[in-house]
Amino acid sequence: MPFKLGSTKSSAPVPTRGDAPASSEVRPLPVEQPLWPRTMPEPHEIDWLFAQVFALVGEGIAGATHALLAGDREAAKELVKRDDVVDRLIGQISTTVQGQLVHGETTADERREYVAILRMLPDLERNGDLAEHIARRAARGLGAEMSARSRGLVERMGEVATTIWRETADAFAERGADAATVIDDLDDELDDLHVTLTAELVAGTMPLPVAIELAMVARFYERFGDHAVNLARRMATLVVGGPEPGSAGPD
Repeated sequence: MPFKLGSTKSSAPVPTRGDAPASSEVRPLPVEQPLWPRTMPEPHEIDWLFAQVFALVGEGIAGATHALLAGDREAAKELVKRDDVVDRLIGQISTTVQGQLVHGETTADERREYVAILRMLPDLERNGDLAEHIARRAARGLGAEMSARSRGLVERMGEVATTIWRETADAFAERGADAATVIDDLDDELDDLHVTLTAELVAGTMPLPVAIELAMVARFYERFGDHAVNLARRMATLVVGGPEPGSAGPD
């Protein structure tokens, strides 16, 4: 393997059932500074970049949920800005991996892993986008218009999405092939919550413009789980071999 993520696994706590998303602390990001060490050797640079992206997306989905429910518009605006950083880091991973494929002295196994990494990047980037989409709704004050039941459902969706992302990050860090089953189960819960929240919206307990926006938020969480499933399946395929897995569906 050209690199291993085990040494960079995030130690951030993950919410469990009944906890609020661990997201109230949105730290300012020094975007004026370089986003990656320019002199870092290529394999270690990829390792470092993956750790940064997983951490930022994890903070994004948990922080967006908290900002939405707490009405913290300033925190939401800060999270929206961070999506640009995620995109830049993913672009650097792509550039570095393509450079290794074109110019590096790589083995067949290394080339196979590099190609797998490139196929994983769209799902990784998309989940950053989905966290940003939720943060945008929080910045507009959507949370203040939600019914009590919808708030509880969104809180749980945030908890599950945060947990599913930590499980996905752990699968990468440990090169684990078994995590896909756990992530599939968590995604099933997100799907059930999406259906339940949609039923709440159809019941007409909120103004129509609020219901439409909240339906989008529910869809963002549901798709976040699907992209995590895609990543876990690709990781399992990389470890054990076999055909390339299909996508969990279009956005």
